[in-house]
Amino acid sequence: MTIDWSWISGHTDELTTLAISHLQAALTAVLLGLLISLPLAVVAHRVRPLRGFLLGLSNVLFTIPSIAIFVLLLPISGLTRTTTVIGLTVYTLVVLLRNTVEGLDSVPAKTKEAAKAMGTRPLRTLLTVEFPLALPVIMAGVRIATVMSISLVSVATYIGDGGLGQLFTDGFQRDFPTPVIAGVVLTILLAVVADAALVGVQYLLTPWKRRRA
Repeated sequence: MTIDWSWISGHTDELTTLAISHLQAALTAVLLGLLISLPLAVVAHRVRPLRGFLLGLSNVLFTIPSIAIFVLLLPISGLTRTTTVIGLTVYTLVVLLRNTVEGLDSVPAKTKEAAKAMGTRPLRTLLTVEFPLALPVIMAGVRIATVMSISLVSVATYIGDGGLGQLFTDGFQRDFPTPVIAGVVLTILLAVVADAALVGVQYLLTPWKRRRA
């Protein structure tokens, strides 16, 4: 299998546009997934009877085939980027919700009791004590969800979106491997760069770990 380098050099702008579109869809889904999963995780952590229901619901949603969920959304949001983002957001919830709950569970009870003894209100304790200590576990979920979303964006090609996934369709239809190879390589690069960036973000947000090291 050979690569037509002249095709790549002649389609640099298109490849850049598709890569940016691909990354935007994935990151938007992860951000929305975080906005949804964080409050739900707090509820699941503090209201034990709801814990199993919320985690179970996220697991059920994750079992829906990716193509099927995009098709189910078509009557609601149509052939738009919104359909892609909603579908990807649903898939991020199972990882983000579970990791956030586990992160909050990992906070030592004595630490929370000490904050309470100092007169810290529950909301402030959550924001300044529990979430910071749970951050490494939460960020692990964010990294997994981000890489997963980047890989799943291509599936949205079947509804007219898909970012770099359009290269796969184009290559297969024309029996021309270069666009397919370019799409695969760029998708992997996006995942690696995004994951490395999140590692850097976690490093900056957890200065106490640096001091301990």
